[in-house]
Parts: sequence; C-alpha cells; structure tokens
Amino acid sequence: MTGLLTDAATVVAAPPQTVPAWGPTLPVYIPVDVDIDAVQDAVATYAVSAPAPVVPGLRQVVHEARDEGINLKVVVVETNPPIDTPLRDIATLVGRDYSDATVLVVSPSYAGTYSPQFDRVTLEAGEDVAKTGDPVVSAQNFLHQLTTPTFPWTAFTMVLLVVVVAAAVGTRVLQRRANSTADAAECAAEANA
Repeated sequence: MTGLLTDAATVVAAPPQTVPAWGPTLPVYIPVDVDIDAVQDAVATYAVSAPAPVVPGLRQVVHEARDEGINLKVVVVETNPPIDTPLRDIATLVGRDYSDATVLVVSPSYAGTYSPQFDRVTLEAGEDVAKTGDPVVSAQNFLHQLTTPTFPWTAFTMVLLVVVVAAAVGTRVLQRRANSTADAAECAAEANA
C-alpha cells in the first residue's frame, strides 16, 4: 500500500519564510491534477496559466493591473480542491519567483492569493469577490478590490481621539470656571452679610 499523502497530493518544499516562523513550516499541498512546473512556466511566459479560451481576457486584466502599478499573475485551476488552502499554496509557490508579484489563483468556487505588496485583509477581500466561477470576471473583481481606496481608519481614530480629549478638557475647564464663579459669589455674599 502506498502512502495516502503521496496518492492525494504532491508535496513540495515550503518557500523561504520572510518573517520568523513560530512553529514548524508545513509542506505545501498541491492537488495532483495541477502540474506546478507547467503553471510556473506559463506564468513566466504569459503572466497567466489558464485554459486557452480565457487566456486573452486574463492577459487584458494583467495589462490593466500593470497600468495600475500592480504586477499581477493569474493561475486558473480547473477543478476545485477539497478546501481552498491549496490555492494559496500554489499562489505562494508562483509568487516566490517574483519579488513584487501579486498572484491570484482561482478555481470554480475558491480563490487563493499571495502578495508582498498588499496586506492580508485586502487580499482576503479580493478573494471574496473573486469567487465567481468565471476566471476573467474573478480577476477583474480582484483587481478592482485591490485598486479601490480603503477608508482611512487610522486617521479617523486619531481625529476622534483628539475630539474626545478636547471635549473632556473643555468640560473640566468649564466645571472649574463654574466652581470658581460660585465660590466667588458665595464669598461676596458672606462679606455683604
């Protein structure tokens, strides 16, 4: 009997870590129906690895991304893996060959990403809108999400904090002024009595 892991998946060495790992690095899981070498060759040549009918549309999205300053690579996996994790593993393997690339991997129901340029929250939001079943629409939605400005929560929080502190200080100053006026009036009343 052969090992179950080798029958179900190809195990590939994990890419080098860019941040310290707190535990062991797990091997990357690539579904058996994905030829990672062919994927990497196609991405190196066309910036896209996909079935022929969708390649022109995906290349157009890649050119639009380049106009926005994003080095986008797109991989289409024709069948869904059991979970979405293998798509992120594929994206990471493809992305490690390009220091500035953002990689989108889509299957009919899942999406996975890799990028040194965008934070994980932005990538996850892009993955959410990239689960359309149509690779070209998925890539367009993903690119749109990456290029949509986000609300400046840090600046909003800082302004709100300054307003709250100013209101607290202003309230305290008014309290002290009211107390000193009341004290002065009380002293004047005692002096007149």
